[in-house]
Amino acid sequence: MAKVVSIGNQSFESIREKDNFYVDKTLFIREWWDSDDAVTLITRPRRFGKTLNMNMLECFFSNKYKDRGDLFDGLEIWRDEKYRELQGTYPVIFLSFASIKQVRYDETVIKIKDELIRIYNEYDYIMKSGIYNANEKMQYQSVCVGMSDTVAQEALKNLSNYLSRYYGKKVIILLDEYDTPMQEAYVNGYWEELVGFTRSLFNSTFKTNPYLERAIMTGITRVSKESIFSDLNNLKVITVTSDEYSKCFGFTEDEVFAALEEQGLSSEKEKVKLWYDGFTFGESRDIYNPWSIINFLDEKKYKTYWADSSSNGLINSLVKTGSSYIKIMMETLLKGETIDVPIDEQIVFSELDYSEDAVWSLMLASGYIKVISSDELTGDRRKAVVYKLALTNFEIQLMFENMILRWFSPAKMETNEFIRALINGDIESMNDYMNDVALKTFSSFDSGKHTSEKKAPENFFHGFVLGLMVDQTENYIITSNRESGYGRYDIMLEPIDKTNEKYPGIVIEFKVINPRKENTLEETVASALEQIEEKNYDAELIKRGVKEENIHHYGFAFKGKEVLIDGR
Repeated sequence: MAKVVSIGNQSFESIREKDNFYVDKTLFIREWWDSDDAVTLITRPRRFGKTLNMNMLECFFSNKYKDRGDLFDGLEIWRDEKYRELQGTYPVIFLSFASIKQVRYDETVIKIKDELIRIYNEYDYIMKSGIYNANEKMQYQSVCVGMSDTVAQEALKNLSNYLSRYYGKKVIILLDEYDTPMQEAYVNGYWEELVGFTRSLFNSTFKTNPYLERAIMTGITRVSKESIFSDLNNLKVITVTSDEYSKCFGFTEDEVFAALEEQGLSSEKEKVKLWYDGFTFGESRDIYNPWSIINFLDEKKYKTYWADSSSNGLINSLVKTGSSYIKIMMETLLKGETIDVPIDEQIVFSELDYSEDAVWSLMLASGYIKVISSDELTGDRRKAVVYKLALTNFEIQLMFENMILRWFSPAKMETNEFIRALINGDIESMNDYMNDVALKTFSSFDSGKHTSEKKAPENFFHGFVLGLMVDQTENYIITSNRESGYGRYDIMLEPIDKTNEKYPGIVIEFKVINPRKENTLEETVASALEQIEEKNYDAELIKRGVKEENIHHYGFAFKGKEVLIDGR
């Protein structure tokens, strides 16, 4: 019987007690412990199981869970007798910065202090012991509302001292989503202030803490060592390009396919792979984001689950306000092609304002793009590497297309009118809409001097039209730049219901006027339509069951901001 999929449950204890759907990641415990690293920072995109894995570590090591081996019974780690003996034997401090998203520096520090107070309240019973003197008890009580920054910065180190003496063992510290406040600080303009506070907190906790056994931090980005980790020479950093822990976060293809079989969805493997596969960690390929998979298992519908689980505000802002170079690269990615850029995985948020390459570093860390291959960049003092990058998967492509739609589309009503005109073959309405869009918005996405003006409108409208069709994913399978017949079409819309003549098959070809061959847009659009027929782009649609008489051809011709659409 298929297990119940619990959406949003990040409690390892709850999932195991209720026997909910769970993909076994307990070998992460062994890999981390066997590494013998003092302080480990692991970066992964959001919704990739970081919090659940950290909670799993707490359940395994914390003496609060002594004699709770039942939580691990039947899982991989429990087959190793050595690790059975480790379960529930350490004092563990587990804290999270995930909810610290304030717009002001003072409010952020207050929230960090509140998290420290919560941890201290959890362990206040140890102060009833006679092993602490009066000064130590006063210090413990000083971690309270209104505490100074200095008290807060030393709080975790001091608590490590008290716990290690009480239990006779050094502590394990788990800090989840360490970089959430840093991202908010960048967006809201108090980065430098927060760097100073956080540097002192981390140095005290992870560097000069003699009561620390091990520590793990998780986050989305690797924030520059020169900022908050300046003195942490004992820090082991694991990023999305590292081989360590490559299968501990996210689901492997074998795990996904096994889950589909368990849920009676074996026939969906190919489409699930198209939508949600594509993440790469180190040498591990075919990693799926867990959030989309568990939501698909629950709803059994194809949606942009992961892309919609956040506002994507920072990426949206960086691309929208970025230079023509960034927009050109985004056009390339949206066409299904790759880009080659140098990547320095140490994110320096202040560089995002002027470093175009820093944007790609952030997008890679955040999971929006994936590594195809890499080459070392010689002679660069920061040892950047040139990566060949592509959009991660179909879900991410839809997210960006929808993002562009929100930037450039006029009213939603007008968008719906264009889609209706496209499906119904209303050429006049399509021309009215597209020429209005070109007049009002094309200059906002001008590719500038660094690309061919000839290709700029074609690239823009290609991505734009794809974005307009996002809402049609329930009616159409939408593909771009794929082979069919004797060439590669620009956009193809394959109706999901081949028997419903209301939704025709659609093939679209974009062309910019070539003054050497054509004198008018009419000649250019005719050339586009001829190409569709000569290259037999209908072949793929007909092969998949679409009737030849229910296929519409559209040619889009461009000359600067002028657009002409015709169809057959």
